[in-house]
Amino acid sequence: MTEMDRLRDAEAAVTELRGALARAGVTLPSLGVDPLSYTGDEHGVLVELGRCSVETARLMAAALPAEETGR
Repeated sequence: MTEMDRLRDAEAAVTELRGALARAGVTLPSLGVDPLSYTGDEHGVLVELGRCSVETARLMAAALPAEETGR
């Protein structure tokens, strides 16, 4: 996979994540591809989630599946 392929793949993942978060009512303004991670590293591109408010952190936590209690 070329550097451009890795970048396109990461950008597609960011788009998917942004859409899923929006459906859950969550917006991460700094969500994006970490530009330094796709230059020369074949291990993968990193997605920068960025910082968020306490309210956004709680919205994200609420959007995730609850812990199973039947163990």
